[in-house]
Amino acid sequence: MFTVVKKEGKARRGVFACAHGTVQTPVFMNVGTSAAIKGGISSRDLETVHCQIELSNTYHLHVRPGDEVIRDMGGLHKFMNWQGPILTDSGGFQVFSLAQIRQIKEEGVYFQSHIDGKRIFMGPEESMQIQSNLGSTIAMAFDECVANPSPYAYTKNSVERTTRWLKRCKEKLYELNQKEGTVNPQQLLFGINQGGTFEDLRIAHMKEIAKMDLPGYAIGGLAVGESHEEMYRIIDAVEPFMPKDKPRYLMGVGTPANILEAVHRGIDFFDCVMPSRNARHGYMFTNHGIINLNNAKYMRDPLPIEPGCGCPACTQYSRAYIRHLLKAGEMLGMRLCVLHNLYFYNHLMEEIRNALDENCFEQYYQEKVATVTKRL
Repeated sequence: MFTVVKKEGKARRGVFACAHGTVQTPVFMNVGTSAAIKGGISSRDLETVHCQIELSNTYHLHVRPGDEVIRDMGGLHKFMNWQGPILTDSGGFQVFSLAQIRQIKEEGVYFQSHIDGKRIFMGPEESMQIQSNLGSTIAMAFDECVANPSPYAYTKNSVERTTRWLKRCKEKLYELNQKEGTVNPQQLLFGINQGGTFEDLRIAHMKEIAKMDLPGYAIGGLAVGESHEEMYRIIDAVEPFMPKDKPRYLMGVGTPANILEAVHRGIDFFDCVMPSRNARHGYMFTNHGIINLNNAKYMRDPLPIEPGCGCPACTQYSRAYIRHLLKAGEMLGMRLCVLHNLYFYNHLMEEIRNALDENCFEQYYQEKVATVTKRL
């Protein structure tokens, strides 16, 4: 399923083959939490901006429209008319983000729906059932993401419970994949490494879950309060213990600089809402740095968001026009901005892959990481 075809230092150039196509890595997964990218982006648009994998969320689709509805409509691929790979997050992050309305027990987590307050229970088996109904290509294990920093004792107990939950996830998904009528009987399970910012817990957990021989592994629980330096420290600590022949996924990360740093440290998969969320507020990523289209200096600017960019926004419209749309509250403004930022992220990954193919990633990394963080 996954082949590392080239390495430069720790950076890896790979190919991931799965039930819904072949993915070139490193790759950025475009986040459509509720089966759509916010900002009016369709599945056809995802092809235009060179998306390889779409990511949706188990919890959000469970509460609306309901995973059984999506199953009855033929699964998530048919429902949203996207034929490429889909990864579904397990709902475990909501254990973290809905901290005020949740109760964690060994069997799972009791929630209140953020929509109507309805009481919900989700454990490893329920998460796997929901993701099986969705029929995603990759199902993420149900875990607990703790805040950083958290007490050592609590984090250790949480990690041990997450390991027990992972074993239950593996057993349940195997059972579901054997059932007649399963939407995607080739659904894959990725395990998640946890342990906060404690290197010993992270390493011990990675060693333990690596024994389960899963199709892929993620590093979770980062970009939730710790500094970038702490995040890089944890990646450096965990990476030597991650299986060499399996894809590695850094969950919820991040900025272009974060991605470059993580690829440099051996990571293959990424996702983040940042490019679409920032775009809807006029914050645009370019190869020269970040620009804010709300600034008055762009009121009469005839240039595209980024000269030379091949996205649908830059090939057809000016900064002045898109700024006007944002100020007027026109949806087209947000849509064009999201298209640009997603194209930028996906094109960044293409550049990274090309640099690895051409044995010049180290030089590319050094030059690129210095420019993409600038605010223009």
